[in-house]
Amino acid sequence: MSALLAQAEPVIPDFGRGDECVRENSGFCWSWVKDNWGDVLWPALREHVVLTLIAVVIGFAIAFVLALVAYRRGWVEKPVSIVTGVLYTIPSLALFQLLVPFTDLTRLTAEIALVSYTLLILFRNTLAGLRGVPDDVREAAEGMGLTSRQLLLRVELPLALPSIVAGLRIATVTVISLATVAAFVVNEGLGAPIFSAIQENVFKTELYAAGGLAVLLALTADALLVLAQRLATPWARSGRAS
Repeated sequence: MSALLAQAEPVIPDFGRGDECVRENSGFCWSWVKDNWGDVLWPALREHVVLTLIAVVIGFAIAFVLALVAYRRGWVEKPVSIVTGVLYTIPSLALFQLLVPFTDLTRLTAEIALVSYTLLILFRNTLAGLRGVPDDVREAAEGMGLTSRQLLLRVELPLALPSIVAGLRIATVTVISLATVAAFVVNEGLGAPIFSAIQENVFKTELYAAGGLAVLLALTADALLVLAQRLATPWARSGRAS
C-alpha cells in the first residue's frame, strides 16, 4: 500500500536550493543564472561556439572550392546545386536520425548535419559574387597583364567579398540555430540546458537563459561578420560616401 501511495504522489522537479524565485519556478531568476553560470551556461555557450565554428569553417572550405570549380567549369553548378539543395531541405531531426546508425551519438554526427546546411548558402553566394564582377573590370585587369590566378586573387575575390560575407552571415546564424537541436544526438551546446529545462517541468530560468544566449550569440556573430566585411572592403565605404 505504501508503495502505491508513493507512486501516486506528484513528482516535483528539483530546482536546487535557490531562493524563493527558483523554488517556485516563478520567472527569470538572476540568482540561478549567477549560481549556474560557471557550471552550466558558460560551458554550454563555449561548446555552442565550437560547434558553430567547426561547421562554418568546414562548410565554407567545401563550398568555396566547389564554387571556384563551378566558376571555371559551368557544368558543375547544376549537380552541386541539386545535391546541396537536397541536403538543405532535409529536416534537421530526420538528418540526425539518418546519420546516427553510421556515426553514432557523437559530435561527428552533429557536425556532418550542420555542415550540410551551410553548403547551399555558401556555394550560391560565392558563385554569385564571382559572377557579379563587371566584365569591363575583368577586361581591364586582363589588359594590364594579370594572369588568371592574379585576376582571381586581386580583382574577382575582393569584389565578390560582400556576397561571400552575406552567405557567411546567413550560414552562421543558421548553424547557431540548428546547433541547439544537435543536443538530441550530443549533449553539447546551448541545446543541452534548453532540453534539460523542458524535461524538468519547463524550468523557466534555464530555458530563458539558454535561449537568450543563443539569440545573443547569433546577433554577435552577425555583427562581427559585418564589421569584418567593412574592414576588408574600405573601397565600398568610400564609394558610398562619394
